[in-house]
Amino acid sequence: MKINIVNYLNDIDHSKTIELVGNAVDHKFSLQKMEVSIILVGNDKIQELNRQYREKDYPTDVLTFPDGEHHYLGDIVISLEKCEEQRLSYNHSFERELGFLVVHGLLHTLGYDHISKEDEIEMFLLQDNILETIELKR
Repeated sequence: MKINIVNYLNDIDHSKTIELVGNAVDHKFSLQKMEVSIILVGNDKIQELNRQYREKDYPTDVLTFPDGEHHYLGDIVISLEKCEEQRLSYNHSFERELGFLVVHGLLHTLGYDHISKEDEIEMFLLQDNILETIELKR
């Protein structure tokens, strides 16, 4: 899978973690011919997008805009500020939280969701399995 990474904060290079997770998801689902964009932003930008597309006026951690056309999975927008807040709250590494958000977004582009309890269980077990295979554990 080809991953386009756009970092609007220009703080730290997060490509190693993103590519590690992308490769694990690629391996699990055979996505070699697919492409995805991962856009790293701050809380202000993700709040603006959350308000515009979901009518929810607060910053969230990850937004996914699936496409699925012509080998393009879609766009995944991640707030690095929210990532840092959540990693402190969960008391694990930034890489683990970022990895979780990337795999979560990628699974959404593949049609997984967590609206029903059954779907949530399936999606979260799959996320945990993928993160464990690359040793990004809590």
